[in-house]
Amino acid sequence: MDETKVLVNTIIEALQDKKGKKITTLNLTKLEGAICKYFIIAQGNTPTQVSALSDSVWDKVHENLHERPLGAVGMKEAQWVAMDYGTVMLHIFIPEIREYYNLENLWADADIEEIPDIL
Repeated sequence: MDETKVLVNTIIEALQDKKGKKITTLNLTKLEGAICKYFIIAQGNTPTQVSALSDSVWDKVHENLHERPLGAVGMKEAQWVAMDYGTVMLHIFIPEIREYYNLENLWADADIEEIPDIL
């Protein structure tokens, strides 16, 4: 398994650890000019959960893969957190912000995979 796919799987696990919902991966590798290989989009019900999700990803990726994001924004407000891991961009939203920006539709040409929620 290549490094990017390991990173994607690690991020998904970290999101599931904190009950992240509606996790979606967008494979951008076939899209010319894409800014990364994968987008991962997820949501938390509240800013507190969004913050917990981003902390979980930060910690698990660092612990397992010894990587930190190249950049992270939105941590303070925790309504939309974006974390840039170079080949993977993670977006964690509260539901109404996710619905408003609808990134899945913006990148509709990507191969989209919805990850089932863990109950």
